[in-house]
Amino acid sequence: MIVQVFAVRRAGRRAADARNWGLGYPRSASVWHTPTRPIFGTLAANRNLQSMRTAVTLSLYNTLTRKKEPFAPIEQSNVRMYVCGPTVYDFAHIGNARPAIVFDVLFRLLRHVYGPEHVTYVRNITDVDDKINARAAERYPGLAPEAGIRKLTEETAAQFHKDIAALGVLPPTHEPRATENIAQMVEIIVALLAKGHAYVAAGEVLFDTSSMADYGQLSKRNLDEQQAGARIEVEAHKKNPGDFVLWKLSEPHEPGWESPWGRGRPGWHIECSAMSARYLGQVFDIHGGGLDLIFPHHENEIAQSRCAHGTPVMANVWMHNGFLQVEGEKMSKSLGNFITINDLLATKMFGGSQWHGRVVRWAMLGSHYRQPIDWTVDRLVQARATLFELSFLRDAPVAGQPHPEVVAALSDDLNTPSAISIIHGLAKSAHRNGDAAAQLKSTLQFMGLYGNETQEELNPGFVARSVDTAAVEGLITARLAARKAKDFKESDRIRDALAAMGITLKDSKDPATGEIVTSWEVAR
Repeated sequence: MIVQVFAVRRAGRRAADARNWGLGYPRSASVWHTPTRPIFGTLAANRNLQSMRTAVTLSLYNTLTRKKEPFAPIEQSNVRMYVCGPTVYDFAHIGNARPAIVFDVLFRLLRHVYGPEHVTYVRNITDVDDKINARAAERYPGLAPEAGIRKLTEETAAQFHKDIAALGVLPPTHEPRATENIAQMVEIIVALLAKGHAYVAAGEVLFDTSSMADYGQLSKRNLDEQQAGARIEVEAHKKNPGDFVLWKLSEPHEPGWESPWGRGRPGWHIECSAMSARYLGQVFDIHGGGLDLIFPHHENEIAQSRCAHGTPVMANVWMHNGFLQVEGEKMSKSLGNFITINDLLATKMFGGSQWHGRVVRWAMLGSHYRQPIDWTVDRLVQARATLFELSFLRDAPVAGQPHPEVVAALSDDLNTPSAISIIHGLAKSAHRNGDAAAQLKSTLQFMGLYGNETQEELNPGFVARSVDTAAVEGLITARLAARKAKDFKESDRIRDALAAMGITLKDSKDPATGEIVTSWEVAR
């Protein structure tokens, strides 16, 4: 008999210390907030949520205060979120996938609570940057600098969109490009100069960090501890080492735009201040990004925006996802473990397998967003096995709303591990109950975790292998008999013989009888 089977391995996890940024594990995998505040009745009615009138309290960890706090939007009719997007000079790496997925979950949750029409999500595209300039000049030497970077960034942005769409990431409400918001950046720089927060030196406009008394609130660094921005060198023309570039002049071979200070281009940080203010206002609800952006990028965004607009804050809540490493090591090209999203989706370079986007998303959400995450083959294998088990939902209808316990878990600072734990519990009843299956399918679609894929679709690039089913089952029976007789040497011998045949075993306990049962898969 010829069967098509798939590999399953148990995922191992490593917990890294992230206490410096309050990135500890959630205290419980099954805790969620007791509802205290009702969803607005008009919004609920508009979305046919009368049956969901049970209240939802959304709590989010705020990097600015280092506390988890109840979320209260400035306007319930327009909840506003900004997340730093990609710098589009090359394929996005797997670390870039984490904020895309994390804040997509938050976007989905906000839309569920407040209504899709009442949430505005902005994720920018950085399309002016020294790396972009160099890559465009190398790839398109015959084009003018501005035309070269436009061609490069359009191609790379299209690839980014394709890759994250495969991960189940929804398009944001607005996706502004830096090069289309130069006028807004110039306007902010003019205001900073007029208010004494910036100065011109050696052909550059720089922000004067000493002009802001509470500079450093987000990163909790004193001014004396500040280091210059990562993309510029400390130079003698700066008043303070931590001063950073707002505008710099361009050489003839570099892209540039006209400004009051000459033909040039913006510094790194000013673009997000300009685009967030344009699309969300001077003060908005949530600003997100990776942990690595806290300093200097987000710190400097705050400085520019607050000083230009005269506001006490730029955003009320600052959220940051934790770092990602690969198989226990920092990801880097020098170590040979640099992985792009496209590498996972379209090649077999990681673990000898192509990985479906839903599998990548499930694996990413298995850790709380504030935790560091170790990106391993085992993690992906386990995620794929779980989705295989859930593929029985393919023929199930979709209920109207996600399960309230999952919504409540996500409402506790996006506790995705708790939500996934609840999903595992729901799957047990979904096998027996059609209504439960319909609601589970709705819940998975709400989280972007399942899109009606078959097992074959969830395992792209798999080639079925021929196995002698009767021989395998016979050896498994003999192994179980040896285990019962406590002949562990023989049990191990049979296990090794099966492994040599390419068979992976998975032992589990039958909850009804307490007996050990063994399932098997063909390993790659």
